[in-house]
Amino acid sequence: MTTVLYVTAHPFDKTASRSLTVGDAFLEAYRKANPEHTVTHVDLYHLDIPQLDAEVLTAWNQLKSSRPFEKLNQESQRKVGRLNELVEQFLAADKVVIVNPVWNFLFPPVLKAYIDAICIPGKTVKYGPEGITGLASDKKLLHIQSSGSVLSEGRWASFEFSHRYLAAIFNYMGLNAIDFIYVEGTGGAPEQAASNQKQSIRQALALAERF
Repeated sequence: MTTVLYVTAHPFDKTASRSLTVGDAFLEAYRKANPEHTVTHVDLYHLDIPQLDAEVLTAWNQLKSSRPFEKLNQESQRKVGRLNELVEQFLAADKVVIVNPVWNFLFPPVLKAYIDAICIPGKTVKYGPEGITGLASDKKLLHIQSSGSVLSEGRWASFEFSHRYLAAIFNYMGLNAIDFIYVEGTGGAPEQAASNQKQSIRQALALAERF
């Protein structure tokens, strides 16, 4: 059974989000094309994602030093256990779709927290004598993002840190099959925002057939 993680990093629903509108169009078309596939919505704004704080880092170091998990304090067990659930869910998926807005040239902080939860040595990356090996090479990724400015080209292209970072970090984890859809100019050119969104939706519908 093919499984898809639909990861959204937006505090609003699709009625107030261009990226989620495009993402929803993709998802509807994908489900129609692949009715036998399982899709799980991971709403990062309503998800328990422990921060990589001193307690988590200390607990990980203790586990590396052969301290039994059961010997960690209760809160450390909760945080480490939850992070392990998130990375295992990611590892079990065949395809991942990430949908986010761009804020100040980057994605919302909840998405970085999620990346920190799944980019784990020994789980999604491995360090060895031959260097770093990504362990998630069997997956496909689609990234859908909206931005007030046009970031794919022109004056602000060098300020595009959101998709570039995601592509780099997932490549680090072994993913090479990465598609992306930009919903651009929603703030800088509001008169073109609706047509730009329609164009992105057409792209999403076409991509849903082969993703």
